[in-house]
Amino acid sequence: MNPLIKLLLEGGGLSTAQMAQVLNLNEAEVNRQLDQLKKDRLLLGWRPVLNLADEDAGVVRAVIEVRITPERGGGFNRFAERISRFDEVESCYLMSGGYDLLVFVNGTSLQKVAAFVSEKLSTIEGVLSTATHFLLRSYKEQGFLLDVKSEESSRLKVTP
Repeated sequence: MNPLIKLLLEGGGLSTAQMAQVLNLNEAEVNRQLDQLKKDRLLLGWRPVLNLADEDAGVVRAVIEVRITPERGGGFNRFAERISRFDEVESCYLMSGGYDLLVFVNGTSLQKVAAFVSEKLSTIEGVLSTATHFLLRSYKEQGFLLDVKSEESSRLKVTP
């Protein structure tokens, strides 16, 4: 794996100067490599990991399982691309198993997410069924434990 990509995955919020120091490169070279990763569409953006549990964010998140009939010549790709274009859709994945697409959706209320599913998603020709699951609480986001006190995050105690 490219050392810069590995550092991006593990190093979180390092500045380019810090990345250069860790990789034993000059900062200009790190910036050049980052620009190349963006050009190659491997690095699509930077995103912070937020713990919104105590924050009134006004965001309702849902996971939707979608079963579709693949199109001749287009398979699942055209459906996935079409669904991914909706503003409400955060992520869309092709899956194996009991459903075809797994779609992560954000909305300002349960009703808005439900309206998206009933009025936009399920009305697409070729969509056979949907199953919506509302996220109630996050315990871990992108590798970070949420709402864990420092003493609780250490190793489990061993008793004789």
